[in-house]
Amino acid sequence: MDGARTRGHPAALAAIGGMIRGRAPHAVLLVGPAGIGKTTLARDLAAGLLCTADDIAARPCGACRACRLVAAGHHPDVHRIGPEGPGRQVVIGGPGGKLRGVRDLLSELALLPVEGGHRIAIIESASRMNEDAQAALLKTLEEPPAGVTLILCADAEEPLLPTIRSRCARLRLGPVPIREIEAILSETGVAEPPLAGRLARISDGRPGIAIAWARDPEALQVRDELGRVLLDLLDARPGVRLATVRAAAGRASRLAAVADRPADDPGTGPATAPLRGRGTARTATGRAPAAPTADPPAMGTAEEPATASDANSDEETDAGVGTGRTPAAERRRAAEALIALWTDVARDLALAGRGLPGSVRELGMLDETVTAAAVLDPAAIGAFLDRLGRAGVLLATNVAPELLLDDLALTWPRRRAVPA
Repeated sequence: MDGARTRGHPAALAAIGGMIRGRAPHAVLLVGPAGIGKTTLARDLAAGLLCTADDIAARPCGACRACRLVAAGHHPDVHRIGPEGPGRQVVIGGPGGKLRGVRDLLSELALLPVEGGHRIAIIESASRMNEDAQAALLKTLEEPPAGVTLILCADAEEPLLPTIRSRCARLRLGPVPIREIEAILSETGVAEPPLAGRLARISDGRPGIAIAWARDPEALQVRDELGRVLLDLLDARPGVRLATVRAAAGRASRLAAVADRPADDPGTGPATAPLRGRGTARTATGRAPAAPTADPPAMGTAEEPATASDANSDEETDAGVGTGRTPAAERRRAAEALIALWTDVARDLALAGRGLPGSVRELGMLDETVTAAAVLDPAAIGAFLDRLGRAGVLLATNVAPELLLDDLALTWPRRRAVPA
């Protein structure tokens, strides 16, 4: 597998190597968090099945015409679909071809191959397939066409029908080691060594997310600002917490844009062949994101709470007053991004409180984190981490994200009084 681009997943690479050398299954399910490298592995499998190198053990070779076409995203026998529309779902298909879906994919697979004897279909974020899309796909899995391999990339397998999962060969991708992510960032030239080390730590073992942060320094600055805001809230009164977290949720849409677009190929630099329907990043108001400032308006601090007029301004901005109300899906994604950051901050506090500062992910806030952890109840931080986990689960249902964030703001632990 001389031309394989997957890094940090030796067991998964060995597994697809066996599929390439032997008889490829008609369906493969790759499971792992966003940005972990599922798309890269899917492309390696597609390239290996289409590769024309004489040495089968070297496939994908990375040099033949088929491998180069797959790498560029232009191979006529490799078809891809992914989430589209405001709800970010993989659909069965839209009227008039407005939304590309499973039905379109299956129509393409019914045609004869253009270049070789194999046809490959890659479904990005397969866990976001709606019921109609899954039902349509199941029919094909029950009677798979000859020479077709379906590759499903899913952040989680639970949303998929058991009958779909049972018909797929499953590969689970785990976190990539920090040193491996640092090497990927340095080799692709997206980050210098100091920044690469930091991004490798905060990416939670996901090289695609690390690359996405490296390509969006403004969003990284927003992340830093919001992290410090959350630490400041440890001393804030309830009213200040509610106003500040609401404003923070509006800015967290900038973080959601990064999480929604992890690098397509963690091991190969700039992403190629983006999925249809992915547009320019937008803020919660639907406008293109502006450069963040060091002191965002109406955020409020523990010492200087946001005024009523500031809070109203934030609510108008978050709700899109004057430009149309912010879609529920965007508000939910912003809340998800803020909860993910909150979880990182709380986790670092818990580690620092247990005397493990070397395990803290955000070393840029190490001093503030250690100082805060010294005057916090470890049990309260542990309970809050559980609460954050439940909030993430509830956010996937119809619970209003604003209510969840209000609850978290009020239950965020307070510093204990230090005896004189």
